[in-house]
Amino acid sequence: MRADTLIVIAKEPVAGRVKTRLQTEFTPAEAAALARASLADTLAAVHSTPVHRRVLALDGQAGNWLPADFEVVQQRGDGLAERLACAFEDAYAGTPMLLVGMDTPQVTRELLDVDWDGHDAVLGLTEDGGFWCLGLPRPDRRALVGVPMSTEHTGADQLARLRLLGYDVLLLPMLRDMDTPEDAAVLAELFPTLRMSRLHQRLQHAAPPGLLFEKALNGTQVVATGIDGRRVPSLCEIDRWQAPADEVDQLALSRCEGPVLDVGCGPGRIVTALAERGIPALGVDISAEAVLLTTNRGAPALRRPVQEPLPGEGRWGSVLLMDGNIGIGGAPELLLRRCAELVRPDGLVLVEVDPDDDLDDTAPIVLHTGSRRSKPLPWARVGTRAVLRHALAVDLLATEDWRTPHRAFLAFRRSPATVSQVAYR
Repeated sequence: MRADTLIVIAKEPVAGRVKTRLQTEFTPAEAAALARASLADTLAAVHSTPVHRRVLALDGQAGNWLPADFEVVQQRGDGLAERLACAFEDAYAGTPMLLVGMDTPQVTRELLDVDWDGHDAVLGLTEDGGFWCLGLPRPDRRALVGVPMSTEHTGADQLARLRLLGYDVLLLPMLRDMDTPEDAAVLAELFPTLRMSRLHQRLQHAAPPGLLFEKALNGTQVVATGIDGRRVPSLCEIDRWQAPADEVDQLALSRCEGPVLDVGCGPGRIVTALAERGIPALGVDISAEAVLLTTNRGAPALRRPVQEPLPGEGRWGSVLLMDGNIGIGGAPELLLRRCAELVRPDGLVLVEVDPDDDLDDTAPIVLHTGSRRSKPLPWARVGTRAVLRHALAVDLLATEDWRTPHRAFLAFRRSPATVSQVAYR
């Protein structure tokens, strides 16, 4: 006896709705793409299996990932156990059925075309305690409803239920679900020809830089290199970012005139230190995690790129580019021009530069964690001489240059000629 109907139970691979446990390493869109690839691999294995009917029990809408020879039925029922029972009922055509999920892309035609002779049911367990397939000769709600789903013992409970009902169960080989980043990495290594595996390989080398930056904010070790692989010092110094403002930071902040705009505020130590001094300040950052960390410290922050419209344009007393944030975007001259637009006519632009006065490197950087590396990120690492040159081009005049043993700073104000032109207009 073999299954004459194969059922795939699946959820439409929509970002934020599927594979949320993958989002510790991948964006919601990337997690959904991996889910879609896993589903496509599963559907391909089912498509290659010689059966009369192929049914997709779907939560959501079908997309171009669905082969033409599948019937689609909408999932119904409350809870996974009831949805599985309903899928068997909706697909039944008088012959044995085998149901599989979308999370085992390594499933093969040989596993699906199993001979049941001498058995009443088929069950395939997974390494995490669940099950990847269930075969029944006919629908039987008693076999499923009431079995606890999504636990470490779901597979064992399902087997016990079948045996309690008198089923002689054939156990198939145990498979690994793709639920976590570790699962995805293991499956990609063991089964490199799968769609999921090829996508996983591409994603490993093309992470959004913002994702890895947010991982750094949450304590993951992130290393910055040039595109040539050479390590870039002084970036991703999360220990210093997370700590309260130190003596050098405080020395820089003593120059500030309120209100202050901190560009690229990160986890908010500078904005917090300014608030403690009684100086009104706002942090801006493109990272949602950075803004959350800043606001959790009780300091105000806004998620927005510096080049987009910001509150108080032309009225800020000081604009800060701390921690090498002069490198944002890889174009220091454009960034300084934008800072000059943001400060009031007598305002201050305070820039932390690289301690190497001669450094002028505008090549992109790449962020790395233990498992992923980012797409190239436009960035600049510039010392005093380059920053002075860029500032002069946008009519910012240096008013102070000071340094400590490991950090260097420049202060600028708008040139009188530029201020006069603005006032005249």
